Amino acid sequence: MELTGEYRISAPRETVWKAILDPEVLKRCIPGCKELEQTGDNAYAAKVQVKVGPVSATFSGSVELTDMEAPVGCRIVGQGNGGIAGFAKGEAKVSLAEDGADTILTYVADAQIGGKLASLGGRLVQATAKKLSDQFFTSFADALNAPVETPPAAEAS
Repeated sequence: MELTGEYRISAPRETVWKAILDPEVLKRCIPGCKELEQTGDNAYAAKVQVKVGPVSATFSGSVELTDMEAPVGCRIVGQGNGGIAGFAKGEAKVSLAEDGADTILTYVADAQIGGKLASLGGRLVQATAKKLSDQFFTSFADALNAPVETPPAAEAS
């Protein structure tokens, strides 16, 4: 199953790139993320709780960032096992392009599932995968689009 998306982020490309590499930012943005621990250079172990239709499971897995081309983009490769619920694996190519002061983040992802999840039907699984991708990238964009607090202007005397 292929997923694509594009997001405008109100931050310079270098800032967005650093956030992609920051495990704390990723942990806050991944829907259902319970744990995210760095296991090596650009490699992480994760526990994520996901609900797809009537099936709810906690997946344990790994995520690795490869084909790093700072600050242009990278490939994110991951896999997880949810026990009786099944497994999921996939990869996403993330690209960052400058657009004035903003950054345009685009991704193309391909995912495969097996086990009980695969029996739920392609439409439900595809809709859930798209929803989770949108939640992640929206949270990621929001984390970087947070307004900068500016001190109140001094009163004129």
